[in-house]
Amino acid sequence: MPWENILNNTSYISVTCTVDQLTVNNEMFVNVKVKDAIVDKLRRETSVRPDSGPDMTGVVIHLYWKDDRAEVFIDTSGETLAKHGYRKIPGKAPMLEALAASTVMATKWDRQAPFINPMCGSGTVAIEAALQATNRRPGLYRSNYSFMHLKNFDVQVYQAELQKLRDQVKEVPGLQIVATDISDDAINISKVNAGIAGVENVIQFKRCDFALTDVPEGKEGIIYFNPEYGERLGDVKELEETYARMGDFLKQKCKGYTGYIFTGNLDLAKKIGLKARRRIEFYNAKIDCRLLEYELYAGSKDKDRREKVSQE
Repeated sequence: MPWENILNNTSYISVTCTVDQLTVNNEMFVNVKVKDAIVDKLRRETSVRPDSGPDMTGVVIHLYWKDDRAEVFIDTSGETLAKHGYRKIPGKAPMLEALAASTVMATKWDRQAPFINPMCGSGTVAIEAALQATNRRPGLYRSNYSFMHLKNFDVQVYQAELQKLRDQVKEVPGLQIVATDISDDAINISKVNAGIAGVENVIQFKRCDFALTDVPEGKEGIIYFNPEYGERLGDVKELEETYARMGDFLKQKCKGYTGYIFTGNLDLAKKIGLKARRRIEFYNAKIDCRLLEYELYAGSKDKDRREKVSQE
């Protein structure tokens, strides 16, 4: 392949692969052979051998090989786009940024009503909510892509597109995004990550037990929990009590809101004591998860619902 027409001979090159071939038992060997072929061709054509390695900070080449067919791709992103670039301190068992963003988008939040995130951990869900409300795109927080290391990359075109994203950022007067956690470390980490994302002034952080989270009254906002569910953190028996307390919190303090609980353990979800109106499927890595939606009726709504049921 004419790599000398595609790559700069000063580029750092990384190779990844997906292989489904009976004769291959070590994908690293495939990566090395592909890398050798590329850098040897560049050295023959340019007299310079570029550096290479596993860090996806330069050009990234991907090989897909199944049975007797193979395809070679130029990966224009490099590091996965699922990481949005602002989270420098991940905390314990964090939700991937793209997954958090997807679950927020799956809620009924209108990006103006209160968004309450108890048990916020490293703050990813609250930060993604703030980014969406203020129209801050993930591309604002990333400064390196694989396409930047290809020949004929035009930095002026890139800068113009980046400026378009900056111009789209907006402020939402009166927006209330609340994130709480019982851990001092979690709150401190959340504040740092929110600061990098530029939304530290949009989110109200507070250290407290989730049951003490302040929920603005007379609103129809969103309550979003992302609790532990026994796969990576937390003892299942102890978590049963936590899930029951979450259900009590939703019933007692969140009337008029729509509640959401993201979990990978549906047995634990039964302890919540509420019937989910929707169960939206997501995968957290290989864990089959659900975003459970609960409509928390308030006052007259609850009365109207009971009267409707009795009439039926």
